[in-house]
Amino acid sequence: MEPPLGESDLREGEAPAEPVIRAIKTSKIREGQAPAEPLPVRHHPTHGILEIPNQPTIIFLTVCTENRKPWLASPEHHILLRSIWTEATAWLTGRYVLMPDHLHLFAASGASDVPLENWVKFWKSQFRKRNSNKACRFQTDHWDTRLRRMESYDEKWDYVVNNPVRRGLVQRSEDWPYQGMIFELPW
Repeated sequence: MEPPLGESDLREGEAPAEPVIRAIKTSKIREGQAPAEPLPVRHHPTHGILEIPNQPTIIFLTVCTENRKPWLASPEHHILLRSIWTEATAWLTGRYVLMPDHLHLFAASGASDVPLENWVKFWKSQFRKRNSNKACRFQTDHWDTRLRRMESYDEKWDYVVNNPVRRGLVQRSEDWPYQGMIFELPW
Protein backbone atom coordinates (compact mmCIF):
# COMPACT_ATOMS: atom_id res chain seq x y z
CA MET A 1 0.00 0.00 0.00
CA GLU A 2 1.30 3.47 -0.87
CA PRO A 3 2.10 5.90 1.93
CA PRO A 4 -0.32 8.80 2.43
CA LEU A 5 0.33 11.97 0.47
CA GLY A 6 2.53 14.52 2.17
CA GLU A 7 2.22 18.29 1.85
CA SER A 8 4.84 18.27 -0.92
CA ASP A 9 2.58 15.98 -2.99
CA LEU A 10 -0.30 18.45 -3.09
CA ARG A 11 -1.15 20.36 -6.26
CA GLU A 12 -0.81 24.11 -6.15
CA GLY A 13 -3.86 25.64 -4.51
CA GLU A 14 -4.74 22.44 -2.65
CA ALA A 15 -4.93 22.58 1.12
CA PRO A 16 -3.84 19.60 3.22
CA ALA A 17 -6.97 17.63 4.03
CA GLU A 18 -7.80 14.67 6.16
CA PRO A 19 -5.47 11.71 5.74
CA VAL A 20 -5.81 10.17 2.32
CA ILE A 21 -7.36 6.74 2.33
CA ARG A 22 -6.63 4.79 -0.82
CA ALA A 23 -9.37 2.36 -1.79
CA ILE A 24 -8.21 -0.71 -3.64
CA LYS A 25 -9.89 -3.40 -5.69
CA THR A 26 -8.78 -6.97 -5.40
CA SER A 27 -9.66 -9.90 -7.59
CA LYS A 28 -10.88 -13.21 -6.22
CA ILE A 29 -8.07 -15.64 -5.51
CA ARG A 30 -8.56 -19.18 -6.73
CA GLU A 31 -7.07 -22.09 -4.89
CA GLY A 32 -3.44 -22.57 -5.86
CA GLN A 33 -3.03 -19.04 -7.29
CA ALA A 34 -1.02 -16.19 -5.87
CA PRO A 35 -3.03 -13.08 -4.91
CA ALA A 36 -3.34 -10.50 -7.68
CA GLU A 37 -1.78 -7.08 -7.17
CA PRO A 38 -4.44 -4.64 -5.91
CA LEU A 39 -5.46 -1.96 -8.41
CA PRO A 40 -5.94 1.66 -7.34
CA VAL A 41 -9.42 3.11 -7.65
CA ARG A 42 -9.56 6.20 -9.85
CA HIS A 43 -10.80 9.34 -8.13
CA HIS A 44 -12.09 12.58 -9.60
CA PRO A 45 -9.44 15.29 -9.86
CA THR A 46 -9.35 18.06 -7.29
CA HIS A 47 -10.30 21.47 -8.64
CA GLY A 48 -9.53 24.98 -7.49
CA ILE A 49 -7.22 27.57 -8.94
CA LEU A 50 -4.72 29.53 -6.88
CA GLU A 51 -4.46 33.02 -8.29
CA ILE A 52 -1.20 34.78 -7.40
CA PRO A 53 -1.18 38.60 -7.47
CA ASN A 54 0.94 40.16 -10.24
CA GLN A 55 1.25 36.83 -12.06
CA PRO A 56 -0.84 35.64 -15.00
CA THR A 57 -3.27 32.84 -14.28
CA ILE A 58 -3.30 30.54 -17.30
CA ILE A 59 -4.98 27.17 -16.99
CA PHE A 60 -4.37 24.08 -19.10
CA LEU A 61 -7.69 22.26 -19.40
CA THR A 62 -8.61 18.84 -20.79
CA VAL A 63 -12.22 17.76 -21.36
CA CYS A 64 -13.16 14.32 -22.71
CA THR A 65 -16.24 13.18 -24.56
CA GLU A 66 -18.59 10.87 -22.71
CA ASN A 67 -17.15 7.33 -22.82
CA ARG A 68 -14.38 8.75 -25.06
CA LYS A 69 -16.64 8.46 -28.12
CA PRO A 70 -14.90 9.99 -31.18
CA TRP A 71 -17.43 12.62 -32.30
CA LEU A 72 -15.77 15.93 -31.35
CA ALA A 73 -13.44 16.72 -34.26
CA SER A 74 -15.94 17.92 -36.85
CA PRO A 75 -16.59 21.25 -38.60
CA GLU A 76 -20.02 21.59 -36.92
CA HIS A 77 -18.67 21.08 -33.39
CA HIS A 78 -15.63 23.26 -34.04
CA ILE A 79 -17.79 26.20 -35.16
CA LEU A 80 -20.21 25.73 -32.25
CA LEU A 81 -17.48 25.60 -29.59
CA ARG A 82 -15.73 28.66 -31.04
CA SER A 83 -19.02 30.56 -30.86
CA ILE A 84 -19.69 29.50 -27.26
CA TRP A 85 -16.14 30.24 -26.08
CA THR A 86 -16.27 33.67 -27.75
CA GLU A 87 -19.45 34.50 -25.81
CA ALA A 88 -18.54 32.84 -22.49
CA THR A 89 -15.97 35.37 -21.29
CA ALA A 90 -15.90 34.69 -17.55
CA TRP A 91 -12.76 32.80 -18.60
CA LEU A 92 -11.03 33.57 -21.90
CA THR A 93 -10.22 30.67 -24.19
CA GLY A 94 -6.77 31.00 -25.71
CA ARG A 95 -5.23 28.29 -27.89
CA TYR A 96 -7.12 25.03 -28.23
CA VAL A 97 -7.11 21.71 -30.10
CA LEU A 98 -10.12 19.46 -30.64
CA MET A 99 -9.33 15.77 -30.94
CA PRO A 100 -11.93 13.13 -31.86
CA ASP A 101 -12.55 12.17 -28.21
CA HIS A 102 -11.20 15.08 -26.13
CA LEU A 103 -10.10 18.68 -26.26
CA HIS A 104 -7.27 20.71 -24.78
CA LEU A 105 -7.43 24.43 -24.21
CA PHE A 106 -5.71 27.21 -22.36
CA ALA A 107 -7.84 29.69 -20.43
CA ALA A 108 -7.29 32.83 -18.38
CA SER A 109 -9.66 34.51 -15.97
CA GLY A 110 -11.90 37.12 -17.59
CA ALA A 111 -13.58 40.13 -16.02
CA SER A 112 -15.63 38.22 -13.44
CA ASP A 113 -14.96 36.08 -10.38
CA VAL A 114 -16.62 32.95 -11.79
CA PRO A 115 -14.77 29.80 -10.69
CA LEU A 116 -13.24 27.77 -13.52
CA GLU A 117 -15.46 24.76 -12.69
CA ASN A 118 -18.62 26.85 -13.16
CA TRP A 119 -17.37 28.24 -16.46
CA VAL A 120 -16.62 24.73 -17.77
CA LYS A 121 -20.09 23.53 -16.71
CA PHE A 122 -21.63 26.59 -18.40
CA TRP A 123 -20.02 26.12 -21.82
CA LYS A 124 -20.69 22.37 -21.73
CA SER A 125 -24.38 23.08 -21.02
CA GLN A 126 -24.48 25.64 -23.85
CA PHE A 127 -22.96 23.08 -26.20
CA ARG A 128 -25.56 20.51 -25.17
CA LYS A 129 -28.44 22.98 -25.68
CA ARG A 130 -27.24 24.26 -29.08
CA ASN A 131 -25.99 21.00 -30.58
CA SER A 132 -28.54 19.19 -32.75
CA ASN A 133 -27.10 15.73 -31.94
CA LYS A 134 -28.07 15.02 -28.33
CA ALA A 135 -25.87 11.90 -28.26
CA CYS A 136 -22.79 14.16 -28.31
CA ARG A 137 -22.01 14.70 -24.65
CA PHE A 138 -18.94 15.53 -22.59
CA GLN A 139 -17.82 13.68 -19.48
CA THR A 140 -19.08 15.32 -16.31
CA ASP A 141 -15.64 16.23 -14.99
CA HIS A 142 -12.49 17.73 -16.47
CA TRP A 143 -8.79 17.97 -15.71
CA ASP A 144 -7.06 21.28 -15.14
CA THR A 145 -3.73 22.62 -13.99
CA ARG A 146 -2.38 26.12 -13.51
CA LEU A 147 0.72 26.90 -15.53
CA ARG A 148 3.41 28.41 -13.34
CA ARG A 149 5.75 29.87 -15.94
CA MET A 150 5.89 30.84 -19.59
CA GLU A 151 8.06 27.85 -20.45
CA SER A 152 5.28 25.53 -19.23
CA TYR A 153 2.82 27.29 -21.54
CA ASP A 154 5.13 26.80 -24.55
CA GLU A 155 5.88 23.16 -23.64
CA LYS A 156 2.19 22.31 -23.16
CA TRP A 157 1.25 23.97 -26.45
CA ASP A 158 3.95 22.00 -28.30
CA TYR A 159 2.52 18.81 -26.80
CA VAL A 160 -1.12 19.75 -27.53
CA VAL A 161 -0.66 20.99 -31.09
CA ASN A 162 1.18 17.78 -32.00
CA ASN A 163 -1.55 15.44 -30.68
CA PRO A 164 -3.11 14.98 -34.15
CA VAL A 165 0.32 14.06 -35.58
CA ARG A 166 1.02 11.52 -32.83
CA ARG A 167 -2.41 9.96 -33.40
CA GLY A 168 -1.70 9.66 -37.15
CA LEU A 169 -4.53 12.02 -38.13
CA VAL A 170 -2.28 14.41 -40.10
CA GLN A 171 1.35 14.58 -41.21
CA ARG A 172 1.95 18.12 -39.89
CA SER A 173 0.26 19.84 -36.93
CA GLU A 174 -0.65 22.89 -39.01
CA ASP A 175 -2.78 20.65 -41.27
CA TRP A 176 -5.20 19.79 -38.42
CA PRO A 177 -8.34 21.90 -39.03
CA TYR A 178 -9.77 21.67 -35.49
CA GLN A 179 -7.46 24.03 -33.64
CA GLY A 180 -7.13 27.74 -33.16
CA MET A 181 -7.14 30.62 -30.72
CA ILE A 182 -10.08 32.71 -29.49
CA PHE A 183 -8.25 35.24 -27.29
CA GLU A 184 -4.55 35.95 -26.97
CA LEU A 185 -3.47 35.04 -23.44
CA PRO A 186 -0.38 37.14 -22.73
CA TRP A 187 2.11 35.73 -20.31
